[in-house]
Amino acid sequence: MAAARLAAALLLLAAQVACEFGLLRVVSQNGGIRGKDYCILYNPQWAHLPRDLSKVSLLKLRDLSSTQLCSYLDLPVEDLTNQIALVARGNCTFYEKVRLAQGSGAHALLIVSKEKLVPPGGNKTQYEEISIPVALLSHRDLRDIFRRFGRAVMVTLYAPGEPAMDYNMVIIFVMAVGTVALGGYWAGSRDVKKRYMKHKRDDGPEKQEDEAVDVTPVMICVFVVMCCVMLVLLYYFYDHLVYVIIGIFCLASSTGLYSCLAPCVRKLPFCTCRVPDNNLPYFHKRPQARMLLLALFCVTVTVVWGIFRNEDQWAWVLQDILGIAFCLYMLKTIRLPTFKACTLLLLVLFIYDVFFVFITPFLTKSGNSIMVEVATGPSNSSTHEKLPMVLKVPRLNTSPLSLCDRPFSLLGFGDILVPGLLVAYCHRFDIQVQSSRIYFVACTIAYGLGLLVTFVALVLMQRGQPALLYLVPCTLMTSCTVALWRRELGAFWTGSGFAKDVPQTSWAPAPPTDSDAPLSQQPAGEDLAKRPLPTEEAALPEEAGVADSTGDHHSPMASTSSPTNGDQVQPSSVVQPGTLA
Repeated sequence: MAAARLAAALLLLAAQVACEFGLLRVVSQNGGIRGKDYCILYNPQWAHLPRDLSKVSLLKLRDLSSTQLCSYLDLPVEDLTNQIALVARGNCTFYEKVRLAQGSGAHALLIVSKEKLVPPGGNKTQYEEISIPVALLSHRDLRDIFRRFGRAVMVTLYAPGEPAMDYNMVIIFVMAVGTVALGGYWAGSRDVKKRYMKHKRDDGPEKQEDEAVDVTPVMICVFVVMCCVMLVLLYYFYDHLVYVIIGIFCLASSTGLYSCLAPCVRKLPFCTCRVPDNNLPYFHKRPQARMLLLALFCVTVTVVWGIFRNEDQWAWVLQDILGIAFCLYMLKTIRLPTFKACTLLLLVLFIYDVFFVFITPFLTKSGNSIMVEVATGPSNSSTHEKLPMVLKVPRLNTSPLSLCDRPFSLLGFGDILVPGLLVAYCHRFDIQVQSSRIYFVACTIAYGLGLLVTFVALVLMQRGQPALLYLVPCTLMTSCTVALWRRELGAFWTGSGFAKDVPQTSWAPAPPTDSDAPLSQQPAGEDLAKRPLPTEEAALPEEAGVADSTGDHHSPMASTSSPTNGDQVQPSSVVQPGTLA
C-alpha cells in the first residue's frame, strides 16, 4: 500500500493548455451542396487568420497532396496565384514548404498530416519572411472533403473568436475548492480521532484506520527529484509509460473511493455479518459483507472507467469522481507535521512547476514545454492516450471551434493536493490551539482566490498556466499573516502547538463502533459519566480531547483528570460525543 501511495504521489502535477485552432470552410465549385467547416491547427506567428467569415473570400483549392513541396521541382508549371495550396507533410521543414508556396504566389498553405496535428513552426528569425497563413489539416478530414464535395472546391481559412471564459470554469472551481476544504477538514478531524484511539484498546477484528504518513524534508527532496525523473521519462517514453500511469491511477482511485465511502457504509444497518474464520490473506480478519460489497463496487467503477476512458460523452464524470476520491484519500493520508515542511514542499514544487512550463521551451527542439507535452500527450504519440491525473469538464459555450479537439477544460491534481496539504495542516493546528478554525478558513479562501487569479491569467495570456505560480504565494502568505496577527508564528512554524501523546480525558469522544456491536459494550475499567453539553463548541468531536499545550488559551470545556490506574480515568466533566465523519 505504501508503494501505491508513493507511485500515485509522483503523478500530482498537470497543466492546462490552449492551442491555436482555426476553421477551413469548404464549398463545392458546382454549388448545390451546403458548405462545411473543418478543424485546422495553425501558428499565428506565421500569419493571423481573419475572425469574420463574411469578410473573407473563397479561393480555389489547388490539390498538390501527392507532393511534399520540399524543392522547386515539386512546384506546378502554373503558378499558385490567388489559390490555396494543399501539400503533404514530411521530408522537410514547414518553413521550406511555405517559402516555396509563397514564392509561387499562393494565398495560403494547407499541409495534410496523417499524424496528430501540431502547430507548424520554425525559427523565430524566419517568421518575418512569411506573410501567408500556414495550417495543418488531418488526412481524415481531407478524405471527407473529397468524398462529400469532390476535388473541385472553394475554400477559405478563418479563426472565429471564442468567449474569454467558459462556464465550465465555475464547475472546476467548485470541485477544486470543495475538495480542498473537505479534504483539509477530514484530515484534521481524523488526526484528533487517531490521537484519541491511540489511548484506547483496540480489541476488535478490524483496525480503525491506516496510519498517516508524516512527510520529512528528506522525503520532500526525494519526492521532487522523482517527479522530475518521471516527467522526463514520460516526455521521452510516453507511449510505454502512459499505460503504467493509467494502471496506477486505477489502483489509487479505487482505494480512495473505498476510503471515502467506508465511513458511510459502516453506518448502514444491514449486511453486518462477517466472513467465517479462514486463513486467506485479508479475509482472516473477517471483514463484514457490506465492506466486501463496497470494495467490489469501487473496483467495478474503476474498471468501467478504464475500459471506456476515451468516451468523451460521459467518461469524464467517472474520472472526476475517482479523481476527487483520490485527492481526498491523499489529503487524509499524507500529513505535513510543521509549517516549515509545508513551506519547503510548496516552494520546491512552485519552482518545479514554473521551470517545466516556462523554462523548458528554451531547452527542447520543438519549443514546447515538457509539462505541456506530457499533459496533452506528445504530438508523435501513437497511442493517443491522455494522462488521467486531471479534473476535466467539457466546454459549455457554443462556438464553431467546438468541433476541434479541445472540448475540455482541465485542472491537474497537483494544483489541488499541494495547497490542500497546507489547508489540512492549518485545520489540525486550529484544533490544537482551539482557534475557531481561523487558519483553516483563511487558507481555504486564499486557495479560492489564487485559483481565480489562475483563471484570469489563463484568459489574459491565452496559454496554459502553472497554477502553483499563483496558488503557492496566496496560501503561504495568508497562513503566515494569520499566524503573525495571532502572535503564534513560532508555534505555527514548528508545529509545537500539537500534543502528540494526548492522555485520554474525560470529555474525549468515544471511539466509533461497528454497527454490529452493541453500543453499550465498553472496554473493561472504563466508566464514563455522561452529562449535557456545556457549550455549543463542545459538540464538535474533532476538537475535543486536546488541551492547549502552551497554557495561553483556555477552552470553556477544558477539564482536569488524573489516572488512578492503567485502565481507568476519573473524569471531572464529560460531554456527549458526536458523530465523526
